Amino acid sequence: MMNHEKTINLGNQVIEKLKTVFDPEIPVNIYDLGLIYTINIDDQSVAHISMTLTAPNCPVAESLPVEVKEVVSGIDGISGCEVELTFDPPWSKDMMSEEAMLDLGFL
Repeated sequence: MMNHEKTINLGNQVIEKLKTVFDPEIPVNIYDLGLIYTINIDDQSVAHISMTLTAPNCPVAESLPVEVKEVVSGIDGISGCEVELTFDPPWSKDMMSEEAMLDLGFL
């Protein structure tokens, strides 16, 4: 059974890494944009991430999930990463963090 504190620590590291991945069209990281729906870390330390894109025809539809998988897989203590792309619910700017909305002038 995985130590709860260790899981929280790994989860926080995953979030920190996700904040280094940017949508090329918007100068805000994908976490603060609200593109990450769920992060789960299982007993084998595999991160399961459900994410979306700002638009289904987004030019980075192929590369962004791969980049997420690569940065998360590189975390010490994470044994792997599964990324699921979903458009349900569709992304909207309401999903952005307050910080991202401020950065982009929406507040």
